[in-house]
Amino acid sequence: MKPPLLLIGHGTHDETGVAEFGRFVHRLRCRLDGLPAEVSGGFITNARPPLGDSIASLVARGHHHLIAVPLSLTGDRHALGDIPGTMALEQERHPTLEYDLGRPLGPDSRVLKLLAERLADARAEMPRFVTDEPPAEIAPGETAVVLVGHGSTDPAVNAEVHRVSRLFWETHAADLLTVETAYVSHTRPGVPGGLERCRRLGAKRVIVLPYVLFAGGVLERIWAQALAYGANHEGLDIRCAEVIGDCEGLADVVIDRYEEALAGGGQSSAPAARRPSTVLPVTRPFPSGRTPDMGPGAGNGAGLVTAIAARLSTTRDADAEPQSPASLDLESLDVDVFDVEALDAETLEPETEGEIEADSMIGVAGRGEAGEEPRGDAPDGPLAQPGVASVV
Repeated sequence: MKPPLLLIGHGTHDETGVAEFGRFVHRLRCRLDGLPAEVSGGFITNARPPLGDSIASLVARGHHHLIAVPLSLTGDRHALGDIPGTMALEQERHPTLEYDLGRPLGPDSRVLKLLAERLADARAEMPRFVTDEPPAEIAPGETAVVLVGHGSTDPAVNAEVHRVSRLFWETHAADLLTVETAYVSHTRPGVPGGLERCRRLGAKRVIVLPYVLFAGGVLERIWAQALAYGANHEGLDIRCAEVIGDCEGLADVVIDRYEEALAGGGQSSAPAARRPSTVLPVTRPFPSGRTPDMGPGAGNGAGLVTAIAARLSTTRDADAEPQSPASLDLESLDVDVFDVEALDAETLEPETEGEIEADSMIGVAGRGEAGEEPRGDAPDGPLAQPGVASVV
């Protein structure tokens, strides 16, 4: 029998999200029943069942090795919680417990496909935030998407959502005007800011696409922010898509993460002697067979960076005269890394004026027509709506 799958959810006070989490756990139980492998799930905080209760139940049934998969689209520890710390406490309570931690669910090509399905459903529906007049025919080139993530205090997590927006645009929405990125909280732009960027780019229809797993309070905040913006922009067709939700496509991704961790691709809590062996990549020899004393990593360029940093640090001496760039002589470092002729041969020609102009409208707040300078009043956060309470 294979180790059980433990689904880890972030805490929520919203009963809708808790119920959908429970339905998804049941779906996976049905899917993995034939392996066979047990499936359980729990929350780190603020909801039931607690993760500790689920682990205790599995250990009581004789399971001492678990495959834990966080139900998260990003690796944001601030939003999901300290999973390694929580699991370490559980190992203190259950000394025989070992686990392998799987990767987050996104970005994954199947997740992008699920987002495309939610987008298609929203494009086919009647507008929600417009007047009773029949909607005018709007071309795909006049339609934009605002992909909305949770938002994080970690810039790397926010950058990952931006990456998903770009991947989604190129793989599933290339015919649309743009795919902008927005966040519910913690960072900018908010949902109103993302909608305003699309409007200034010339969009007549904007579809708000939540980059969220389950319905609940986060989805309601996204819709509320979109509604608040739409109240002052009646001429703009704003639609809101559904979350990814409990579905077979999401179950496929979770099972893939389970099998990957089971094969040794996850973060293991087992002692090093019992972990699967890992093949380390072979580093490229230093050019010309020379190995100057530049510290660890000289063969892959890390030593060169160290040497350059050391040389540059001498210029910070208050008593020293400023050094010219020519003082950083690679010959004195005994480094043969750069092939100047090869670099010159590979130098790209600058873009033509037309190419720059055509791309200047992508993802830039405050630009109306191509080539315009950014406007100083471009929104980069939730906009205050007259008569509407802020929901940020």
